[in-house]
Amino acid sequence: MSSADANSATTKKFGKGERTVPHHTQKASKFYPAYDEKQPRKTRKSIKPTKYRESLQPGAVLILLAGRFRGKRVVLLKHLDQGALLVTGPFKVNGVPLRRVNSRYVIATQTKIDISGIESSTLDKVSKPDYFVREKKSKSEKGEDAFFKQGEKPEAKKPTSARATDQKSVDKPILSAIKKQDMLASYLASNFSLRHGQRPHEMKF
Repeated sequence: MSSADANSATTKKFGKGERTVPHHTQKASKFYPAYDEKQPRKTRKSIKPTKYRESLQPGAVLILLAGRFRGKRVVLLKHLDQGALLVTGPFKVNGVPLRRVNSRYVIATQTKIDISGIESSTLDKVSKPDYFVREKKSKSEKGEDAFFKQGEKPEAKKPTSARATDQKSVDKPILSAIKKQDMLASYLASNFSLRHGQRPHEMKF
């Protein structure tokens, strides 16, 4: 006797009529979970590639509107995934290192800088998502050492030698291009701000 026949319903006679009796494995359970199981939501949305503004071209000078370096002018290096942009100060000019910024919180200016001198291998290296992951603290720093260091002034974070080397290799060709244009270095070093009566939607950058 096969398993399919063993689990099939049987027909029994009750008086003059017949009734189909299901197998005990097919009967409804007397118990039910106390909490309803969450069903995944059905969505028809699909991930579409980000459409960047035409003014956001590599080499363009941008003004940051949010974050730690808001008001600074930076140079756009590359488009990243999900609307992010890779920018640099350069660091020697205004102190802005290699960073990822949201394309919604920048103003693109008409000023452009030649970035063709940057090596493509270095640019691909610094544009990877893993490059900006924070370093995890070791367990020893969370134990007794952290307890005895309470109340002391924390040490300033210093960039690793590898990141400092990448920063210099990216900024070197940009700095040489900046020196060729008058007043461009001071323009990048200055902060953007609005005075009383100035309307940003009426301004041309």
